[in-house]
Amino acid sequence: MVDAGVNMALFAVVAVGYLALTIALGIYGYRKTLRNEDFMVGGRKINPVILALSYGATFLSTAAIIGFGGVSGQLGMGTIWLVALNILVGLIIAFIVFGKRTRRIGKRLNALTFPDFLGRAFNSPFIQVFSAAIILMGMPIYSAAVLLGGVNFVVASLDIDRNVALFGLAIIVTLYVTYGGIIAVMYNDALQGGIMFLGMLILLAVTYIELGGVVEAHQALTNLSPQVPQPLSDAGMRGWTAFPAFGSPLWYTFVTTFLLGVGIGALAQPQLAVRYMTAESGRSLNRALMVGGIFILVVVGTAYTVGPLSNVYFFNTYGETSMQYVGQNADMIIPVFVNEIFGGSLFGELFIVLFLLTLLCAAMSTLSSLLHTMGASAGYDIWRHVRANRSGSHTAEEVLHGHDKDLVRSMRAARIGTMVMIVVTVIVTYYMPANIIARSTAVFMGLTAAALLPAYTHVLFAKEPDTRAAKWSIVAGTVTWLFWGLFIQANNANQIGLRDALFPAATWPGVPYSVIDPLVIGLPVSTVVLLAFFLYGRRKGGL
Repeated sequence: MVDAGVNMALFAVVAVGYLALTIALGIYGYRKTLRNEDFMVGGRKINPVILALSYGATFLSTAAIIGFGGVSGQLGMGTIWLVALNILVGLIIAFIVFGKRTRRIGKRLNALTFPDFLGRAFNSPFIQVFSAAIILMGMPIYSAAVLLGGVNFVVASLDIDRNVALFGLAIIVTLYVTYGGIIAVMYNDALQGGIMFLGMLILLAVTYIELGGVVEAHQALTNLSPQVPQPLSDAGMRGWTAFPAFGSPLWYTFVTTFLLGVGIGALAQPQLAVRYMTAESGRSLNRALMVGGIFILVVVGTAYTVGPLSNVYFFNTYGETSMQYVGQNADMIIPVFVNEIFGGSLFGELFIVLFLLTLLCAAMSTLSSLLHTMGASAGYDIWRHVRANRSGSHTAEEVLHGHDKDLVRSMRAARIGTMVMIVVTVIVTYYMPANIIARSTAVFMGLTAAALLPAYTHVLFAKEPDTRAAKWSIVAGTVTWLFWGLFIQANNANQIGLRDALFPAATWPGVPYSVIDPLVIGLPVSTVVLLAFFLYGRRKGGL
């Protein structure tokens, strides 16, 4: 690999300017944050353009650019289908079908977080606390993946210690999230989203120019199919421009983990659902759609196109495919490619600095939203119930529907929770193996969808939501996902190691079961359980 040769003076100037804007927006958010409603949902009056950019920047992080961009570089352009699902499901259906109802119901219930929304809608403290626990259990893995993506690029581009990069990113994000709340988060998201948009457009243009044009680049990528490694060929890979062979292990991974896990999983993302509740009206969500659609198309469309095309560049330059050149770590394909391709251009240093800033923005925008969500879940959704139970001054129902000023100072608890969760995230980041960013993203999105999506959908569309059906659905989806993910799906089970530790001599199902994502099992189970209890309740009520 070549040395990026980043001009540290140039980077320092750009970084200082960027940090000044970040701090200014954090101060703006702090001054505007006077109530819990301001800290949690921005007073429910966020501008549509800010909403769109914040939603997109939260949705698409370094996990998308570095993680899934790297997976695309390793396995090919089949991930382009995920762009369509991101726009169709993660944006259009999410905003029109889920977003408007969530905003309207959330405002009526005065809900401030996603677990709070579910708890109030079902009048169930258990659902609020349990769904918050799911967030605190799974989101640190996703947060660590996002943080790792930013750290990887910083380390690949700058001659600084990995620990300095890790702690530096974590501290900056923690400060403006802790004090500025959702207002600071969303305005910084918008700033970061604009930088991401520009950086990805430049990356796409420079890549095609370097490879001789759009048609020439993709034809050269097609011609590389004989270079597919034998293990991947045996698993079903047919080239970097072809979808894996139907029914092959790689096909199951692509479809169930990457396409469905992330495509459907976006609908039940707590940090995204809160964005709906910050909108002033349903019309604001409509106005945000076009901006969000263009943003997602450019950012992930570029990542999932440039990743595979990096193989052409590395093969033409070094006679090796991307994975061979970066040392079999897909998470390093995009960082190394950017440093290589920009390093040889006329304005290479400026481009590398701009893209470094792009990746920092991608990491910080999503990480800030995740930290805000985890802090709110810990401090608002769980701690106030714990404190009330210890004091014995309020019942669970009174805590659920009571006013914060009469119970606990939940905003302060949420800020403390944010600081605690960044520590947890940093610790998890230290233990994450290579080639894990994309899979970690799919893990969290799959878990939340399997556990919460049926109950969430039920409360949006049922005239009289069934609390018991929702409880059992959430529990069934969570348990099923955990069992399949920890014991059946090979990738997760092998990396976590719990299965082999508990049952070292056991024989477990092979392909296709071992490559099917837990979402594909957990979501149908939680849906069937909800429908069964709902229909039983109606029949019993009718008798």
